[in-house]
Amino acid sequence: MVELTGNGLTIADVRKVCLEGEQVFLSRKSLQKAEKSREAVQKIVRDGRTVYGINTGFGKFSDTLIHEKDVMQLQLHLIRSHACGTGEPFSNEVSRAMLLLRLNALLKGYSGIRKELLDRLAFMLNEHITPVVPQQGSLGASGDLAPLSHLALALIGEGDVIFQERKRTSADVFKELGVQPIVLEAKEGLALINGTQAMTAMGVICYAEAEALAFQSEMIASMTMEGLNGIMDAFHPSIHEARGYPQQCAVAERIRNILADSRLVTKQGDLRVQDAYSLRCIPQVHGASWQVLDYVKEKLEIEMNAATDNPLIFDGGRTVISGGNFHGQPIAFAMDFLKMAMAELANISERRIERLVNPHLSDLPPFLSPQPGLQSGAMILQYCAASLVSENKTLAHPASVDSIPSSANQEDHVSMGTIAARHCYVIVQNARRVLAIECICALQAAEYRGADKMASATRAFYEDARLIVPSITEDRVFSKDIEHAAQWLKKNKAGWTTSRIKREPDGWKRNA
Repeated sequence: MVELTGNGLTIADVRKVCLEGEQVFLSRKSLQKAEKSREAVQKIVRDGRTVYGINTGFGKFSDTLIHEKDVMQLQLHLIRSHACGTGEPFSNEVSRAMLLLRLNALLKGYSGIRKELLDRLAFMLNEHITPVVPQQGSLGASGDLAPLSHLALALIGEGDVIFQERKRTSADVFKELGVQPIVLEAKEGLALINGTQAMTAMGVICYAEAEALAFQSEMIASMTMEGLNGIMDAFHPSIHEARGYPQQCAVAERIRNILADSRLVTKQGDLRVQDAYSLRCIPQVHGASWQVLDYVKEKLEIEMNAATDNPLIFDGGRTVISGGNFHGQPIAFAMDFLKMAMAELANISERRIERLVNPHLSDLPPFLSPQPGLQSGAMILQYCAASLVSENKTLAHPASVDSIPSSANQEDHVSMGTIAARHCYVIVQNARRVLAIECICALQAAEYRGADKMASATRAFYEDARLIVPSITEDRVFSKDIEHAAQWLKKNKAGWTTSRIKREPDGWKRNA
């Protein structure tokens, strides 16, 4: 089980809970902090102090005072009115991550909500009651208001959920399980929806998939090196140490390890003096993407443990400050940065695909065809990769540079971070398909060169991959091969992945 404290939640923990189904439990110390914060809210209501979101309206209505008898109705109206999401729902994994991250943030004890509500969020996670949350509609400031309102609707029995693989109303599921919907009290609705948990949840899932794909890209690129008789001198440690980027050095080291016993790679001067950039610069380009991944991971893990609602309650309620921690700019930048990093992994992969299929760039059969002319072979596989790479270039346009004022100009600068995270996810899926295409072509090239001459690591990968994608002996519907290979990679079962690598102080190294 994963203990939630409001601090110290990691991306690995999110994987365990949201992807592997591990249960959570709440820290007793954190629950005590939350209860003290709740007592402060109740005292504010009793004393009639004017505090934003507790007994005032929201946004431009912040100067409208709300009578004590109406504060509960205020929270209900807030959730209903702000549930304006549209479009396709987030995946179950992302919605579960939203639940987890919002629960963790509320456990910090600055939000003033009841233990009952915290327990219900944990109950939903542990019972796999997953809110149905539309993807579109968040500006990424004032919190992810629309998505998180749909999450809150599920808590109060007015939303839809996925339970036991069926879409149902949360009211029906709660009734079946013998629990009552939550009735929101002062500040609780606002505490649920003022936060960056939609963009951060989407970002964490993006990162988890991107990290695995970055490792897999090195194995696939190594196989391409064998298919093209690539020159290993470009991976010599001295070159990379001379530049000094640890991620670049680590990529070069991993590829040297992968290809250590290959009889298909060459030395400079054996066949040619140097390779094209898409081979020679793998450490530099992939290493730069790893720099971005490291940056993004740091920002996500800060945000996952941040108090991002408004107002925040300090000093037992003596200090209640209305601020802007809900603004998603840090995650918006991180997601836009990750978009570029993953788009470039796909970009350089597509160039390697071109070298594998273009008869003017290698001595391999034209388009890896078993009968050039009569059969087209991998010709249109490269077209597909080029299309995906081009689509990624448009999706990589930064969302974070846009802003549209809202709430009568009270909320006059927003991050669009949730858009950045959503587009990042599409880029990751496209990049995986491009790398799946490179994998298919590299398998065929390695087979042509002689699989028995491959390195031990790439040969093991080759044999596993051939169970997914058979040899091209005759033209067939390659769309199926692309999807099968992409799903194989997505399931994280394809060789050199995070399960086989650990982080050391001097960079990424393979487990012994």
